[in-house]
Amino acid sequence: MIRIVLADDERLVRGAIAALLTLEEDLEVVAEVGRGDEVVAAVAEHRADIAVLDVEMPGLTGLEAAAALRGAAPSCGILILTSFGRPGYLRRALAAGARGFLAKDAPVDQLAGAIRTVHRGGRFIDSELAADAMTAGENPLTARETDVLRAAATGASAAAIARTLHLSEGTVRNYLSSAITKTGADNRIAAIRKADEMGWL
Repeated sequence: MIRIVLADDERLVRGAIAALLTLEEDLEVVAEVGRGDEVVAAVAEHRADIAVLDVEMPGLTGLEAAAALRGAAPSCGILILTSFGRPGYLRRALAAGARGFLAKDAPVDQLAGAIRTVHRGGRFIDSELAADAMTAGENPLTARETDVLRAAATGASAAAIARTLHLSEGTVRNYLSSAITKTGADNRIAAIRKADEMGWL
C-alpha cells in the first residue's frame, strides 16, 4: 500500500479527494490536514510515502511545506495539486523538491497514476501546465524585488516596506521601479497583479 498524507485547507475538497483515492486498491490516505505547517508532523507520525499538497494553505503554503518535507522526510514523495496553473508555481514546486504537479480538476485516475509514478521515484507533471511554464520563461525578478513586491501587495507604503525589509526608501523605490519594468507593467499595482498571475510572488 502507498501511504498518503493529504493536505488541503478546503475540507470538502480534501474529503472528496481522500474518498476517491481510497477506492484505489493500492492507495491509503493515512492522514488529512488543513494547514501547511501540519504536514511534516503528519508525514512523520503516519510514516507516509507520499504527501499530496495544495498550493494555497494557511500556516505554510504547499510550496513551503514541500521544502520543509524535503529536509525532514527526504524519502517522502511530494505531489503538488493546484487550482492555479501559474507557471511560476511549477518552477517553485520543482525547486522545493516536488516530483509531481497536477491541476485539481484532473481526473482521479490521473491523480492516482501520478501518485504511483512519484512513489516509484519518477516525475509526473501536467503537460498543459508544463507547456505554459516553458512558454512563460524564467521569473525575471530578483529575490529582493520579489520581497518588495510581496510587501507592496499588502498595501504598505514605501516607508513601511523599507522599515520591514531594513532598506532605505530610495532602495525600495528602485526595486519597485525595476520590478515594474521587468513585468512590463505601467505601475506597481499592475506589476503585483502580473507577478501574482505568473506565480512569482
